[in-house]
Amino acid sequence: MASSAPFKRLVRFVPRSDSSKVLIGQPEDDNVDVGVALKKGQDVPVSIFSGSSVLSPGQDTGKSAIIDRVLSPLAKSEVGTIRCIGLNYKQHAAEVNMSLPTVPTVFMKPDTSLGDPWPAPTILPTLTQQDDCGDYESELAVILGKTAKNVSESEALDYVLGYTACNDVSSRTSQFAQSQWSFSKGFDGACPIGPTLVSPSVIPDPSKLHVRGIKNGDQVLQDCGTDDLIFSVAKLISFLSQGTTLPAGTLIITGTPAGVGVGKKPKVTLREGDEFAVEILPHIGTLINVFENEK
Repeated sequence: MASSAPFKRLVRFVPRSDSSKVLIGQPEDDNVDVGVALKKGQDVPVSIFSGSSVLSPGQDTGKSAIIDRVLSPLAKSEVGTIRCIGLNYKQHAAEVNMSLPTVPTVFMKPDTSLGDPWPAPTILPTLTQQDDCGDYESELAVILGKTAKNVSESEALDYVLGYTACNDVSSRTSQFAQSQWSFSKGFDGACPIGPTLVSPSVIPDPSKLHVRGIKNGDQVLQDCGTDDLIFSVAKLISFLSQGTTLPAGTLIITGTPAGVGVGKKPKVTLREGDEFAVEILPHIGTLINVFENEK
């Protein structure tokens, strides 16, 4: 079972001591919010693991390193096709005046949409800039640790390697012009995740987390518990695995709570220079992204 993993929280990072290396490790302080600490310029020491991937992290080597730059927990080559769930919070369905779905709404993002936390820039495509339609979606993300197919709901959480934070960056004009959302949400870098991957041994019940979306440090735009999910994490894994092989490394993003920019009056958008933070507590911490225009 994935819950027996030998880690509490993992980060994938470039160490200050050698910019040519990418390491896997566990923050030495269980309570540090890695994203916030790094944005403040604080040192985050990490116990280095022997593996080169969160999918096979190995063991604590007894060595330590300071994070220079934190990366997405998964590399693009590991993530495959990103499975995404639309309209999966009761309050979000209410704000967009849609009835609750009876089955999960699924769309896909390509691996090229995977993005890193700050300091890597998150790019607003030229298409999004044309009419100022960039939007945020704070989400809980799930990474599978072993191949799943035709999994029952009762066994689904056994396949979870860990949980992290995600921003399902969206281009609303393109989204509303089509019935399919993969194009409007699949631009390069439009799925930043991280910075920490938290073991199910630390989060045995993913319905007991709290998600906030915060723009520019002080504007709380989303604020909701994961107990508001329409379809639970276990239900989503089971549903997505029916007739479908979900390899280890599969990334599932579970939907966004109420408070998206397009639903605000007046609407809120993402522009160059904006910072957006996805905070998921306890344990996961804060994914911070700063936006730049595609040149």
